[in-house]
Amino acid sequence: MSLKETLTTLPQYILPHHLLSQIMSHFTHCKNTVWKNLMISQIIKIYGVNMAEAQQPDIHAYPSFNHFFTRPLKDGVRPITEVKNGIACPADGAVSQAGLITDGDIFQAKGKSFTVTDLLGGDSQRAAPFNNGLFTTVYLSPKDYHRLHMPISGTLKEMIHIPGRLFSVNGATANSVPRLFARNERVACIFDTEIGEMALVLVGAIFVSSVETVWHGVVTPPTINDVRSWSYNDNAPVLEKGAEMGRFNMGSTIIVLFEKDKAQWQADFAAGKGVKMGELIGTF
Repeated sequence: MSLKETLTTLPQYILPHHLLSQIMSHFTHCKNTVWKNLMISQIIKIYGVNMAEAQQPDIHAYPSFNHFFTRPLKDGVRPITEVKNGIACPADGAVSQAGLITDGDIFQAKGKSFTVTDLLGGDSQRAAPFNNGLFTTVYLSPKDYHRLHMPISGTLKEMIHIPGRLFSVNGATANSVPRLFARNERVACIFDTEIGEMALVLVGAIFVSSVETVWHGVVTPPTINDVRSWSYNDNAPVLEKGAEMGRFNMGSTIIVLFEKDKAQWQADFAAGKGVKMGELIGTF
């Protein structure tokens, strides 16, 4: 951990994370034409957003900044891998980490890890299927497409909202804050699949105004003090590989978990690799 990373991270411990995110939500949902066009144009300029991929390339057509940020893409610009037993990347972004879950621990950064149990809300029974399984953490930057899609087909079993802080989830913070992804507010979705259980964990971050899923809508806010969960027995949502499952209203991180010996990542799927939603990242 460098001095620069430390100085970047330390102020975050005292910031009012949720209040700042509420303020950001107000700005991103504002429909004042001058304000929202200015925000959109600045993000495009600063981060190099490729509007040629957007279903609507005209920034003036978006009612608010949030509509721009969660914009749909043109058909065909993110083809879903057609490999029969292929695992599709769930999001645009960069691989933060990918590898094996070791005795219940997930690697975060040098000298830092967190447990599957903590990540999934403190329930050891819920975490048990993933012991010694496979994981990846994918970070979405402001320039990326912010809708999340299914790596493989699955039937929703449970959704869990776990309250927490809202630290930034960029590389500097991941290197500095212990148990970062098990401290931040998050929404964990457990699916039954043809190869066992799969977890998709949508991790919130500072300035993320909400996390939502296609079957529930906005899950957070509200932010509460206790873990809450929803079980899906009758009429459980079934989502095919590549189908949209959720979105971040502002950028963050998605974590994917598979059971032991059920899947493997591609040889080049490793920390630092840039990825696009739908591309082949592994097989089962």
